[in-house]
Amino acid sequence: MNGGAEREETAVAVSERRDHARWRRRISTTLALIRANPTGRVALKIIIGVLGAIVVCVGIVLIPLPGPGWLIVIAGLGIWAVEFHWAKRLLGFTRRHVYGWANWVKRQSLAVRFVIGSVGIVFVSAVALFSIKHSLGIDVIARVLHYLATH
Repeated sequence: MNGGAEREETAVAVSERRDHARWRRRISTTLALIRANPTGRVALKIIIGVLGAIVVCVGIVLIPLPGPGWLIVIAGLGIWAVEFHWAKRLLGFTRRHVYGWANWVKRQSLAVRFVIGSVGIVFVSAVALFSIKHSLGIDVIARVLHYLATH
């Protein structure tokens, strides 16, 4: 009974990999056709450059706010990597270092991982509080302390 479920999950995974490979081939073929034409090549560079710049700029604006700012910057870098070799190298460098950091953290003891997670939470909280105070003019800490003092 359990073996059937495992075979079904494996079949689904294989099917998803095939679909993914099919989409990658379609995109590669489409990009090759566009690049075959000199006008298409220039237009593609411009479109990829502008789209990547917009995504990177949005990500940079979101970095100090809570949320996926860095992931959006990396997504913009991924868009640029479609057409620009320097972006592909930078994206590879970033991936290697992020994976290296993640693997290093996984090898650490539970106590060290807890400290790293706690520092991360404190950092994100401080950035969020700073952003709220300076962008919206709301001093969350003062309001919480005032609330605690009056209730």
